[in-house]
Amino acid sequence: MKKIKTTIIKPPVLYSETQKIIKEIEKKSGIKLLCYWNSINGSVCQNDVIAFYEIIKDWNTKKDIYLFIKSDGGDGKASLRIINLLRQHSRKLIAIIQGECASAATMLALGADEIHMGPVAFLTAIDTSLTHDLSPIDKTNSSVSVSQDELTRVIRMWDKFKTNNNPYPDLYEHIHPLVFGAVDRASSLSIKLCTDILSFHMKNKKKAAEISKKLNSDFPSHSYPIMFNEAKNLGLNIKELDKELNNLLFDLNNLYSEMGRRAYTDYDENNYHDNETRNIIEANNIQIYYQVDKDWHYRNEERRYIPMNDNSAWYKISGSPGKAEPKVFQIR
Repeated sequence: MKKIKTTIIKPPVLYSETQKIIKEIEKKSGIKLLCYWNSINGSVCQNDVIAFYEIIKDWNTKKDIYLFIKSDGGDGKASLRIINLLRQHSRKLIAIIQGECASAATMLALGADEIHMGPVAFLTAIDTSLTHDLSPIDKTNSSVSVSQDELTRVIRMWDKFKTNNNPYPDLYEHIHPLVFGAVDRASSLSIKLCTDILSFHMKNKKKAAEISKKLNSDFPSHSYPIMFNEAKNLGLNIKELDKELNNLLFDLNNLYSEMGRRAYTDYDENNYHDNETRNIIEANNIQIYYQVDKDWHYRNEERRYIPMNDNSAWYKISGSPGKAEPKVFQIR
């Protein structure tokens, strides 16, 4: 493949600007602030645990922590590990939500003693979905995710409208039997993860189990927004986010959004370069972020893009703003 020489679009690193807001929040609140932000293409993942540890490993464990979360989800098992780590390094954990806190990010919030929500903040249901090696394929020849709720609803509709009482032979023509089993297993895992995360601060096991079951089965869609009143009715310790703090988090989110904007450079109609920043974890005087750095080539015969020349990496900036430079942070 002959690559046309062109200038690669690179997203900005706004360490100085984000540090200014973090320091202002800590000064006004007297509470340590830990920020966790995902772009549209980012997600909660296992590598995040190491990044969190690098930031908080030397923190005083008798202090309170504000955990600012903005994410549309990811790996629930990673959420459990992150909460386990944070609970070991804090006296009291307070989740502060300015906007989106969905799916596995909702699991993160469940691990906090208190959840402070702003006017546009929302949690979501935790209906399990997964992409299996045997999942159905979409028009781009990519595997699609299948959720427990979708399967349950299809079977329920089948029972209501079909005369044939056994839907599975027909469904197996579209969804492999192993996918059914994998989704059912993942659903059980999701309920257990929620219960285990709540148990870090909720001593009433029955209440924790009820909240977990509701989040996993009582809502009509995976992305259903659970706002302040409904979150409170679930039995969670929900409080209103301070207005001034909410405004500062909006400013911080805008800066992270600028850092995490899509950074695609087109070579031609079948080739482009991706340089997007996806995950950002930051506290006072330290920022760790994951930046994609790879080419994508569209293979016509397979009807899909394949990655090439992948130099994606985690980066760490520490020290005083204005002097610090990003350095590769080795996680795995």
